[in-house]
Amino acid sequence: MGINARQLKLGAFLYPTGHHVAAWRHPDAQADAGSNFAHYVELAKLAEAAKFDLIFMADGVGTRGNDTEALSRTATRYVAQFEPITLLSALAAVTKRIGFVATASTSYNEPYHIARKFASLDHISGGRAGWNLVTSSSEHEAHNFGRDEHYAHAERYARAEEFADVVRGLWDTWEDDAFPRDKQSGVFYDPDKQHILNHTGQFFKVRGPLNVARAPQGHPVVVQAGSSEPGKELAARTAEVVFTAHQTFEDARSFYTDLKSRLGKYGRDGETLKIMPGIFPVVGRTIAEAEEKFEQIQELIHPVVGLSLLSGMAGGIDLSAHPLDGPIPEVPETNASKSRQQLLLDLARREKLTIRQLYLRIAGARGHRQIVGTAAQIADEMQHWFDDGAADGFNIMPPHLPVGLRDFVDLVIPELRCRKIFRSEYEGGTLRENLGLRVPQHPARHPLAAE
Repeated sequence: MGINARQLKLGAFLYPTGHHVAAWRHPDAQADAGSNFAHYVELAKLAEAAKFDLIFMADGVGTRGNDTEALSRTATRYVAQFEPITLLSALAAVTKRIGFVATASTSYNEPYHIARKFASLDHISGGRAGWNLVTSSSEHEAHNFGRDEHYAHAERYARAEEFADVVRGLWDTWEDDAFPRDKQSGVFYDPDKQHILNHTGQFFKVRGPLNVARAPQGHPVVVQAGSSEPGKELAARTAEVVFTAHQTFEDARSFYTDLKSRLGKYGRDGETLKIMPGIFPVVGRTIAEAEEKFEQIQELIHPVVGLSLLSGMAGGIDLSAHPLDGPIPEVPETNASKSRQQLLLDLARREKLTIRQLYLRIAGARGHRQIVGTAAQIADEMQHWFDDGAADGFNIMPPHLPVGLRDFVDLVIPELRCRKIFRSEYEGGTLRENLGLRVPQHPARHPLAAE
């Protein structure tokens, strides 16, 4: 097989103890991971040595759910973990090439804060920062920010559109060479190369300027994860990477085609957006070994936790009154994550799953593609999606950490390299260079470029 010029992009999606809902109970898991910086240093160095494009940290600004019994038996990111920008800033000091993407919600932040924090992370890391732009989906987050209920779905996406515009406008406060810092002349910055935003909109009024110099990447990479109709439109207009969840190749290809087809109306082409579905790989040297690994961790799920996970992912719907071994009932449309609720309902009905079977099914991948098999089988599936129009890369979701990531690095990465679809060395020093994304030109330079 000849060398494929197009290369897979890989993210290491790190929950503290791993993605499986019972990960913290696994004998090999780091149970205190959410408060253990050395754990993250080990993972960051492992992913960088394997030449992953980026590390991704999801986040929420509140615990999810009021079910104390379920919460007390789980160790998901919502109970106890580091704030991601703080953590990634520290990890930037012990790595050199891997990118860092952190989630920050447009629902419970101000644009100025986000612009400043991610521009700072880009400077600290030498051009390796990315912002995962999300609208919060949890009612429990609203209660931490002076609200009795969450923003309605349409309102929070309208807010997110304007939020993204303000952040990008603030990132354009300074031209690249605005700071001569000339000790001889006494000129620290050139006022003609400072651009005041003066934004007034429906949700925000922000004058500027941003008090951080222009980021090394021009703008940190903008990542988005919504798959609802407003989410896809927001991604087509603002995102450079999209993280998404799909159960089947057909669904993934349909999403890929749809989203890429929307780019033209915003003056963009397909190369300006990388689509990276999540996959949950359980890898063994044989199929039997992989299946044994999977069953070992499945057996650690407490029923209370499984039901709570499913209820939360179905949009906060209480399923406790329904028999565990009965079908999924009809449920009202959620104001939380509409696309994830629909994905789960479609899966349950397509495969005629009971409530118990569905929570067992999603306990690891939570709606993402789950692959239990050998390195060759996992690489086959990844290559199929990559070559046949369903993905530009993948967000790898290890079952438990650190062993799950190490298994993928030791077994699957060599298989991908044998197929010439994944790098052996980084292409550049910034996240944009490694993802193959263009550096945004400052608007003040556009007239010069046209002459």
